[in-house]
Amino acid sequence: MPDTIRHPIERRCVFDGRTQPRLSPDRIERDGFAMLSTGPALRWVLRIAAGAAQACGMAEGFGLGQPINSLGPRLVGDDPLAPSRLSARLGPDEWLLIAHGGPADVAEKLSRELREALGAAAHTLVDISHRNVAVVVMGPKATDVLNTGCPLDLDGSTFAIGSATRTLFAKSEVVLMRLDDDRGWPLFRLECQRSFGPYVQQHLANSATLLGCASNAEDT
Repeated sequence: MPDTIRHPIERRCVFDGRTQPRLSPDRIERDGFAMLSTGPALRWVLRIAAGAAQACGMAEGFGLGQPINSLGPRLVGDDPLAPSRLSARLGPDEWLLIAHGGPADVAEKLSRELREALGAAAHTLVDISHRNVAVVVMGPKATDVLNTGCPLDLDGSTFAIGSATRTLFAKSEVVLMRLDDDRGWPLFRLECQRSFGPYVQQHLANSATLLGCASNAEDT
């Protein structure tokens, strides 16, 4: 029997990858739509009682005091499209925590600091960094493109800046967030499971083309 060839398993750091160039606001305004990958990120699912979360308020820069289906205060780093701290409350006792940027060993360190910040409150904190990917869509026609696959009313009066919820985009479950933007057009972040990433991005590109706007400006 021939010797078995063993290949080492490589687990890439969540911060591997290059920074993508960003589009100019003028080009987004002209094209009507842009789609960009947020790049690698750290992610946790936090389960903790609402009262304990309210008592904490903030934990290592993650806001925990917001209402259900909304974002907490965000810490914006060098890239406003990939905040250094982002927290979405998705249920009475469930938060999605996201962190961008940092050295390779930041995951273990930040997990430890989060647990210390939560103190004696009963909770679970599960690292899902490699489970999800995210894409940001923006521009004057971003809402129309998203509504080709999302059943929610995404008008600013009903899905306002700071909103975050589970929903569907086409056949993929996503967490949809509306971030603030100072240019006057919508800015959304979609989180989905990694295996659905290419499907979601292709559906967005196809929808943009059907609506007569640029499908994307950067490969995601």
